[in-house]
Amino acid sequence: MASIVETAPLVLNVGVVLTAAATMGYAARRLGLPSVIGYLLTGLLVSPFTPGFVADNSQLALLADIGVVLLLFEVGIELDLKRISREYRSLFWGVPTQMAFGMIVGTPIFLWLDVPIYGALLLSLSIAMSSSVVIVNITRSPRRATDTPTEEALLGWSLVQDIVGVAAAALILTLFGNSDSTVIGAIVGLVAFGAIAIAASRLLPIVLRAVRWDTDFFLIYSVSFGLVLAALGTVVFDIPMALAGFVAGVAINNSRDSEDVRKAILPFRDLFAVLFFVVIGTLIQPSLLAESWRFALLILGLMIVLKTLPIMALAKLGRMKVKPVRLGIGVSQIGEFSFVLGSLAYAEEVISISQYTGLLVAVVLSIMASTILVRQAPKRAI
Repeated sequence: MASIVETAPLVLNVGVVLTAAATMGYAARRLGLPSVIGYLLTGLLVSPFTPGFVADNSQLALLADIGVVLLLFEVGIELDLKRISREYRSLFWGVPTQMAFGMIVGTPIFLWLDVPIYGALLLSLSIAMSSSVVIVNITRSPRRATDTPTEEALLGWSLVQDIVGVAAAALILTLFGNSDSTVIGAIVGLVAFGAIAIAASRLLPIVLRAVRWDTDFFLIYSVSFGLVLAALGTVVFDIPMALAGFVAGVAINNSRDSEDVRKAILPFRDLFAVLFFVVIGTLIQPSLLAESWRFALLILGLMIVLKTLPIMALAKLGRMKVKPVRLGIGVSQIGEFSFVLGSLAYAEEVISISQYTGLLVAVVLSIMASTILVRQAPKRAI
C-alpha cells in the first residue's frame, strides 16, 4: 500500500485544481458567463505549457472520465427515449444527413490543403461530431439555455451523432488505418453491449432493493454499476466511454429504483465532470498558437457551414418542434470523440503538430462560443 507521503502530492494535485476550477467557474458565472469558461481557463493555467503550478494530467484525466461516465449515465436514466423517438423521428435521418454532408464537403477541402485522405476523413468526421458532455452541461445548467423540447432534441442529436460516428470511424479505420475495426463489428459490438447492459439491469434492482435502507451500499452499487458497464463497453467493444455510460443508464431507466439511483450519483457527477473541461484546457500549447490559429479558424468556419447551418435547416425541414437557431448553436462545438480522432491522426502522422493544435484550439473556442451563444440566441423560434 502506498504511503501517505507518496499519495499526498496526488491529493494536493486534485485539491488545488478543484479549488482553482471552483474559483474560476464562480468568477465566470458572476460575470454572466457559463462556468465552463472558468474551468477551461483553469486547465490552461495548470497545464505544463504555462508557468506556475503544473497538474498531474493523467490523474485528472482518470477522474474526468469518471465524471463523463456518471454524467451520461444520469442522462440515460432520465431521458425518455421512447417519447423522443416518437416525437423527434427526424433525428434518425437528419443526423446521418448532417454528418454525411459535412464529410462529403469537408474531406475535399482538407485534401486541397495537402492533408492525406486518412487525415482528411478523420478531421471532417471530427468537425461533424458534437460534444455530448457539453450539451448535457448546457441542458443541465441552473441558468436554463432554452425550452424543454429543444433541450431534448439537443441530447437526442448528440447521442445519435455518437452512434453514427462510431460506425463512420470504424469504416475509416478499416479502409485506411492500422485497426482491426469494421463497421459490422462496431454495430455488433454496440448491440452486444446493449444486451449485456439490459441483462445487468435486471440484476441491479434486486441488489438495490436488498440494500435500500442502507444508504452507503445503495450509493456504492449505483455508482459502480455505471462505471463497470461503461468501462466494459469501452474495453471489450471499443465503444466511446460517454456513449457506453449513456447505454448503461438507458438500461435501467424503466426500473422503479432508477430515480433513486440518479439522485445518488448527482454529487459525484457534478464534482468529477468539472475536471473534463479542465483537462481540455491543459491540452493547449500557447507557444504553437502563432502557427496554428489559421487552421483553427478554418475548422471553426467549416463547423458553422457544415454543421451549424445545416442542422438549423434540417430542423425546419423535419418540422421539429424546437427552436432551430438554438438547436444549431447548441450542437456547434467539437466533441470529446474528436480528441480521439485527432490524436489518432497525429499519431499516424497524417496531420502536423500545428494542425493538431489548431484542432484543439477550435475545440476550446467552440465550447466557449456554444455555451455562451446558445443563451443569447433569439427567444422566438426562427
